Amino acid sequence: MTKTKTTAIKSPAKFAYIPVGARLIVRRVEAQDISKGGIFIPPTAQETPSEGEVLAVGCGTKDEKMTIKVGSFVMFGKYDGVELPVGGEKMLVLNQSDVLCVKA
Repeated sequence: MTKTKTTAIKSPAKFAYIPVGARLIVRRVEAQDISKGGIFIPPTAQETPSEGEVLAVGCGTKDEKMTIKVGSFVMFGKYDGVELPVGGEKMLVLNQSDVLCVKA
């Protein structure tokens, strides 16, 4: 009988999903309720934010290495990704290629 070495995969305590390949799990930032001019914007009139914080990152593929790190803020297309309900929040699963830019 041979012993095999196992490695623990660290994931955020909030959820137990681990992205596969060149994918990311992103939490959208909340839309602002008040405009720059001080006008209240009701939730029905707010646009879906296209910016979010990266919570988990896959290991990449042999063709595409992961360049985005956990904790980065990224911008993505309005209709990109797949929604993933976790608890009371909706997360997004995005391909790394769907990310338009990373906030410096």
